[in-house]
Amino acid sequence: MKEQVTTACDEAERPLSIERVAVAHLPTEWGDFKIAGYRSLTSNEEFVALFKGEMRREVPTLVRIHSQCLTGDVFGSNKCDCGPQLHQTMRMIELEGRGAIVYQQQEGRGIGILNKIRAYALQDEGADTVEANEQLGLAVDLREYKQCAEILFDLGLCQVKVISNNPLKLRALEEAGLRIVERVSIQVEPTENAENYLRTKKQKLGHLLEFEN
Repeated sequence: MKEQVTTACDEAERPLSIERVAVAHLPTEWGDFKIAGYRSLTSNEEFVALFKGEMRREVPTLVRIHSQCLTGDVFGSNKCDCGPQLHQTMRMIELEGRGAIVYQQQEGRGIGILNKIRAYALQDEGADTVEANEQLGLAVDLREYKQCAEILFDLGLCQVKVISNNPLKLRALEEAGLRIVERVSIQVEPTENAENYLRTKKQKLGHLLEFEN
């Protein structure tokens, strides 16, 4: 965060490896937003950007990179804090009047929904989220964020206030060329079912959580 890096914000515009497909209005329970669809030019990955307000390079703007969580975002699982984090971010952007969420299809930290359910089954037997991935022979975290940063560039952003507790995500966005002027903590009241999940994120993955060990 403090290390000086050469950023895309300082250089001439670079070719992007993503393409904007369409933009539409999206009224929601938490406010009125615009929704943009993007696709990768180097893979079959698709992204969604939800944003509000004028996107300006010189204005530090709230952003979040949110990895798809079907179980939490859609089905309301209380094994994790993903759904509440997403909705809290939307409320924060609505109050700020400006901000963006990049929603990336990297379910289960990149292992996919079927492997995620397999990992859930191992967690039912006592494994934590890291141990479950390892028992399946999978990496703990396969996510990449370069194209997420490119979407923020395409929206017109350069200086950002990142809503995240994940130091690896912050480092990746900075290395991709964004100027991170602030980390904004986001933490929701954990359910009993999510306590071990959050403890594992803090102890084994280094997430910046105010949570008792």
